[in-house]
Amino acid sequence: MADRKPVSDLFGSGSLLETRRIADVLRTETAGGLLLVTAALVAVILANTPLAGTYDAIAGAEFGPAALHLHLSVAEWTADGLLAIFFFIAGLELKREFVAGDLRDPRRAALPVAAAIGGMALPAVIYTVVNLVAADGAPRGWAIPSATDIAFALAVLGLINTHLPAALRTFLLTLAVVDDLLAIVIIAIFYTTSLHVVPLLLALLPLAAFGLLVQRRVRSWWLLLPLALVTWALVHASGVHATVAGVLLAFTVPVLRRRPGPGPGLAEHFEHRWRPLSAGVAVPLFAFFAAGVSIGGGDGLANPVTIGVVLGLLLGKSIGVLVSSWLVHRFTRAELAAGLSWWDVAGVAVLAGVGFTVSLLVSELAFGADSPQDENAKLGILVGSVLAAVVAGVVLRVRNR
Repeated sequence: MADRKPVSDLFGSGSLLETRRIADVLRTETAGGLLLVTAALVAVILANTPLAGTYDAIAGAEFGPAALHLHLSVAEWTADGLLAIFFFIAGLELKREFVAGDLRDPRRAALPVAAAIGGMALPAVIYTVVNLVAADGAPRGWAIPSATDIAFALAVLGLINTHLPAALRTFLLTLAVVDDLLAIVIIAIFYTTSLHVVPLLLALLPLAAFGLLVQRRVRSWWLLLPLALVTWALVHASGVHATVAGVLLAFTVPVLRRRPGPGPGLAEHFEHRWRPLSAGVAVPLFAFFAAGVSIGGGDGLANPVTIGVVLGLLLGKSIGVLVSSWLVHRFTRAELAAGLSWWDVAGVAVLAGVGFTVSLLVSELAFGADSPQDENAKLGILVGSVLAAVVAGVVLRVRNR
């Protein structure tokens, strides 16, 4: 019996247009990741020096109209406001991938989607088991180690100068985008403590107006930006985390399968304009005000929250992504693309354990900002992410040779 030709290649190269677009995204995210790492490092240093009081005072300074439920601290403005830009970009990227990107093909989409689901489920299980067994555990933080921080991960790739094929870098980016979508669903469902229906219903009005304008290809910022801000404010007032507004706004932006002319589509236009602000300003500022963990605070590495987060990021992520990818290979006719081995996939799977931005956000939502358990979770996020970065660096450096 003749050998059957595989239906598709796992991690095969996509179309030329898609490859070029992904390359541009990766360059921006890598630069943003370096800023993110720097901001987090500065925050940790400040939080463990005599300047910690000044750092805390700046992060806790409040401003904004109380009547609109927007009298927030600086740290809350970065988490609720600036991160909405990050999730707007994630929503645009996700919609474009599944409408006009190579992943509109279900055969190509199956791999990153399965890897993302496995890479989120296993860390959650590990964290939950650790915290259910321990007498002083806190299972509520089960979603903390579930997300991959693509900017941080790509910064690691840039620092170790790996010759990882473009297809695997694209896989890592797409996996992280699906991660972001699943994370925002988890935040909306499991970490909404109180829901106010009236503001949420009112948010549909500016959202619909925004969607109507972008469907008509309107790009005028003086029309779109006020509608986006009103939508964000009403979603925030409803009790649903305000970053959900960023995703909802992104989903209204049309994505064209084929460009009608030489210029970019509207989704690409918004990505080009807002991605530098997200990667270069919004995410680093959030990291600066969220990552300031006192090394001596909380219970340290002995706390089950810290242990659960570290094990979830380091083991849960890598095993979940690798096993899910192998299962796609096992139960389909897809084979690894030429020149790749499972060692390459293992390196990327470990690198997916670099969780930061969304993990820090979920930690604050689960335990409350600056609470003892939040401090323990953030310590676990830092330790787990650094360990995942180091192990992935070793694996991929060996791969380079």
